[in-house]
Amino acid sequence: MSKYIGNPDYQHDTRPCLGVLLTNLGTPDAPNTRAVRKYLAEFLSDPRVIEVPRPLWWLILHGIILRFRPRSSAHAYNQVWTSEGSPLLSWGNKQARAILDELAMRQPGPIKIELAMRYGNPSIQSGLEKLRDCGAERILIFPLYPQYSSTTTASTFDAVAAVMKNWRWMPELRMVTHYHDNVKYIEAVAESIRTYWQKHGQPEILLFSFHGLPEDYFRAGDPYHCECHKTARLVAENLELNDDQWQVCFQSRFGPRAWLKPYTDATLAELAQNGIKKVNVICPGFSADCLETLEEINIRYREVFLENGGKQFEYIPALNDQSHHIEALTDIIIQHCQGWPEVSSDWNLTDYESAIQTRLKRFKLLKSSSSKQN
Repeated sequence: MSKYIGNPDYQHDTRPCLGVLLTNLGTPDAPNTRAVRKYLAEFLSDPRVIEVPRPLWWLILHGIILRFRPRSSAHAYNQVWTSEGSPLLSWGNKQARAILDELAMRQPGPIKIELAMRYGNPSIQSGLEKLRDCGAERILIFPLYPQYSSTTTASTFDAVAAVMKNWRWMPELRMVTHYHDNVKYIEAVAESIRTYWQKHGQPEILLFSFHGLPEDYFRAGDPYHCECHKTARLVAENLELNDDQWQVCFQSRFGPRAWLKPYTDATLAELAQNGIKKVNVICPGFSADCLETLEEINIRYREVFLENGGKQFEYIPALNDQSHHIEALTDIIIQHCQGWPEVSSDWNLTDYESAIQTRLKRFKLLKSSSSKQN
């Protein structure tokens, strides 16, 4: 039996299309200890995320971390879980629908979009299979991480390659690796801040908080740290802020090793102790609100600032499905699909139908020839 996966029900007159796989980090299926343990086991087993010798890390992960951390993490998820379920998954579905609607208005050819999570559900495998079953002969992989990191973007590539290495029919494949300095993305972030300030007033300090990364990953050549700083600088320039009106910091550190500094919680404590009364925090590395923004930033780090003497802490929401964000993501998709027929100005259904009929005739001739030989 062949190890390569085919489709025995494939119809040779299937109309081809362009597929877009939107991906994000992931979420447990439910905010309980069992579901969170399963999710963390998959996430923390990824060698891209934890670069520790596997036998040693297996003992640490299964002997210590997965015994204790799932309970506290489940409590955190319970604080942000909604009637629609996981915030990250809910926003991801809304983004996918909005982008598809935007593409339908702007592009002539058939395009299908699927949302997938690197860890948890819906999986990257299920997303790719749905696109394949829709007839996607060209697929753009779009990880919704503005800043590249081996721990996120490259890990997504690993997962895609692991699925496709066993496919019989490989689609044309492209991948967005980052968009940290995309003009439309920068404008979308800046506009969301302006809109927030129009309603709530401007703070003394605007903090750009990005997810952390071990320092040794940065020293090994991961560009994430530099791309975070460039994103913040470009947004600050768009807002015409002075250098003393904004700062970059990093959150979500894990384990005993040194991570990128300054740490967000320590920065908030220091600002409050130095007399800063009002801060805003925005997280431009997260395309959608999730545990790290809604619970870590808006609940735990809010308490850090207030307990150290601060008076007014405000979290500016992620871009989620804001119109400027959807337009920016759609622009990036179109840019990376240039040369593919579905986004070409001369695309027309007649040419597609002709190609399909030619393919079907060849299949019928081959089938007829094979029957005669038998």
